[in-house]
Amino acid sequence: QTLPPQGPLAPHGRAFGTSAGCRSTFNVQDGSDFQDRVVNNPKPVVVDFHAQWCGPCKILGPRLEKMVAKQEGKVLMAKVDIDDHTDLAIEYEVSAVPTVLAMKNGDVVDKFVGVKDEDQLEAFLKKLIGA
Repeated sequence: QTLPPQGPLAPHGRAFGTSAGCRSTFNVQDGSDFQDRVVNNPKPVVVDFHAQWCGPCKILGPRLEKMVAKQEGKVLMAKVDIDDHTDLAIEYEVSAVPTVLAMKNGDVVDKFVGVKDEDQLEAFLKKLIGA
């Protein structure tokens, strides 16, 4: 069974030994998907606005995914490709990638632009979770 081509995505073959149901990271499919899984989510969600052509995104994405996975489901991560979802990028005033938003109950409570190291990411996530 082959999946429909989605462009050169990061190799998701190495899932963290979890079933798809409890993966903490997901790709946003469209605006209503974003509304359902990010804005209306009772859990805090980190939104990674990225692009295929963006070098720093390829560094930050996996690093952020790893840190989110370590939070054991307390926080989720939504990946938004700005080329596929220009409307969302505009709505959230994303002017550069990578831009990462921290959302709680549909509101943006924090954000950063550019690559951060693991310590900075951990602090960002802990603040969002309220740990």
